[in-house]
Amino acid sequence: MPRYGAERLCGIRCIATQLKSDPPKESSLTAMVLQRLDSLVVLSITSEGKTRRGGGATGYIKEAYIAHLLPPSEFNPNHAYYWTVSPAMTIETLSEQDFFGLVEGLEEEFSREYVAQQVEGDHERVLIVGLQTDKMSDRAFAEELAEVKRLVDTAGGETVETIQQKRPKPHPQTLVGKGKVEEIALRVQTLRANLVVFSLDLSPAQVRNLETQLGVKVVDRTEVILDIFAQRAQSRAGKLQVELAQLEYMLPRLVGRGQAMSRLGGGIGTRGPGETKLETERRAIQKRISRLQQEVNKLQSHRSRLRQQRQKQEVPSIAIVGYTNAGKSTLINALTNAEVYTADQLFATLDPTTRRLSGIDDNTGQPYTFLLTDTVGFIHELPPSLVDAFRATLEEVTEADALLHLVDLSHPAWQHHIQSVMNILQEMPLVPGPILLVFNKIDTVDGETLKVAQEEYPLAVFISASQRLGLETLRHKLSQLVQYALKNSSF
Repeated sequence: MPRYGAERLCGIRCIATQLKSDPPKESSLTAMVLQRLDSLVVLSITSEGKTRRGGGATGYIKEAYIAHLLPPSEFNPNHAYYWTVSPAMTIETLSEQDFFGLVEGLEEEFSREYVAQQVEGDHERVLIVGLQTDKMSDRAFAEELAEVKRLVDTAGGETVETIQQKRPKPHPQTLVGKGKVEEIALRVQTLRANLVVFSLDLSPAQVRNLETQLGVKVVDRTEVILDIFAQRAQSRAGKLQVELAQLEYMLPRLVGRGQAMSRLGGGIGTRGPGETKLETERRAIQKRISRLQQEVNKLQSHRSRLRQQRQKQEVPSIAIVGYTNAGKSTLINALTNAEVYTADQLFATLDPTTRRLSGIDDNTGQPYTFLLTDTVGFIHELPPSLVDAFRATLEEVTEADALLHLVDLSHPAWQHHIQSVMNILQEMPLVPGPILLVFNKIDTVDGETLKVAQEEYPLAVFISASQRLGLETLRHKLSQLVQYALKNSSF
């Protein structure tokens, strides 16, 4: 009977025959690893042998090979080798092999590795897969993989390895090629990964195909972002918007996951005649999505009333936008002495925070008062489901009198981040005219990077929010920005 368990072999030994006197083929050895066979025995048969009754020859066993899995050890660090193959042996030598002892020894070594990994913790062991198409430069691909790894770390996963492939376009069934899928399956087995994250978005069919072939859960970059949002959401509004985004993403991916979603609905009126479990789940999710959308609409109305009240008081507002982890919350704390949560993490802040900033402009001597709003961080190719679900939050951006676009100058991809944020802003229905570009974290960058940014963006402001460098200059620029915005608001 087959045995089950991460530290066990499957309990099956495979015997194969061949006419050539060659060791087992790599395809056979790969199958042995994927199926966790106890062992693979390959018999080389001669073309001539005993004559069978009725004609034909049976052939003799010329030589034999034994192959089995190779556990990690001091001689096989990081599981660099998956299997070992014996030298050619006679059938007599083969018959003397202690297969029971071999299997017991292998399982004992696998068990030690498994227990050690269990002691390390119950967090997810993640294998990241990146696909570089012809449309993507080497630099952009490297930045994308680094960002996915950061997302995985932020979500609480441990990246055990990153696998890359370069091909003209994604494979329609599995995103990566067949051979690469086999390689991923091998690494999943040997590294004990329990989650595979792809850098590009996967279709529902691709997820199902990959999970079938890899035997572990498969998610894409968007699902990791959704998971982070779910962890970060603190307010009722934030949780509501995250749940809506998750359900809208989940709905087309129900097939094959077998998730029991009946808790979202249930009762009279939720089940049709002859309805399958999948249809019931889909109906339950659609019903929940409808309810959540109504709640988001109410949230939009509530925040709209708050903004109207602020506008009646004739207090101008500035929304701080920027790539995730640019330091927006740190900046609003530094400018207003607020206590907004900050962390060196992606999407540390989901809920918008508005604070009043008042003072005297040192250059003009004129008093100023305006509102600063800290918004959710942007990211390259922000998932459409998140944009839609967080429309109530993002309206804080579209309704502001002006924008402060904060950029993390210490990030290697700061130029790409600027473009990503501008692309998202351009997709919004209404964006305020004046935008002040502010470069943050100048205390952690080299002189050459600072010089490039100053030459490329001469009108920008350069600060360090954490070290409170350049804040007086920023306050003056913000005062000018508000005056300009109010002066030109009628156009």
